Amino acid sequence: MKKVVLIVILPPILASIMIGVHLLYLFNKPYEGKTVTFKIAPGEGFSKINYRLYKNDLISNSHIFHYYSKYLNVMSKFKAGSYEIKDGDTMNDIIDTFVNGKPILTSVTIPEGKNMYEVGKILEANKICTYDDFVKAAKQSANLIGVDAPSVEGYLFPETYKFAPGTDPVTVIKAMLSQFEKATSDIDFSKSHLSKHQVIILASVVEKETGAKVERPTISGVFHNRLKKRMRLQSDPTTIYGIYENFNGNLRKKHLLEKTPYNTYKISGLPLGPISNPSKEAIKAVINPEKHKFLYFVSKNDGTHVFTPTYKDHLRAVQNWQLNGRNRKGKSWRDLKQ
Repeated sequence: MKKVVLIVILPPILASIMIGVHLLYLFNKPYEGKTVTFKIAPGEGFSKINYRLYKNDLISNSHIFHYYSKYLNVMSKFKAGSYEIKDGDTMNDIIDTFVNGKPILTSVTIPEGKNMYEVGKILEANKICTYDDFVKAAKQSANLIGVDAPSVEGYLFPETYKFAPGTDPVTVIKAMLSQFEKATSDIDFSKSHLSKHQVIILASVVEKETGAKVERPTISGVFHNRLKKRMRLQSDPTTIYGIYENFNGNLRKKHLLEKTPYNTYKISGLPLGPISNPSKEAIKAVINPEKHKFLYFVSKNDGTHVFTPTYKDHLRAVQNWQLNGRNRKGKSWRDLKQ
């Protein structure tokens, strides 16, 4: 009788043990191959991730991966980003990487003097977030800088950052604002008669007006002199910013005559807000402007300028540098040596 029972019971038990051993083997079977980058898109579901892992031979069994992830309650906890899967990684290693690991970050450099629209294009080109989402977030996040402003323009500090592809734009903005605070922590804004926000506004204009870093204090001095005399700043870059989203790159007389909160040919004082994200040096130049009597400057067509104290002198400089073809031919601000 005992033999009959053993004959009946033993095979299923042995089969179960063999199945268990096989499943355990599959679960612990490591990926064998070169290191690959596996990207999880924002909002991508578990089923699709599981399918792609199996299709690309990164896991040995999609069913086991599914059930084990469900057992660990991590099916909805995989973080978006790019991850490395290396030779020898098991299913458990892969799950741990997706849940607890840090994704591969993309290095993104934001140059000095770029405005938020240009920053948005840089971020989109690097697949960090879309241009539209970033610009929208920048306009809706002014509360983060603690002043009454139309956007966070001016505070997106120029620096090299590392973000995961698909990062939420507000997260990107907060990182840039944090860098602004860190970079400017040693600047004493109280040394200026302007408020901190006004310093940033003027610094953003100074940054856009010259490609020659050495000229920043001089140009700052010009604008300070004009403000003291209640003269309009008459800055082309501010006018362009006011129409930036519809600007085709060709500034015309009609644009200079169009009254916007940024057209300093039509309004007195500073524009409504910053027009770019200035460097620390431009901010310092506004707080410590060069002392001189210049009220005007005109481009020498090579990224530098001629500075003059009177309108008569300014007209002569315009005639010499802008209307004289010999002084324009073959010159470009792109040739400027910093």
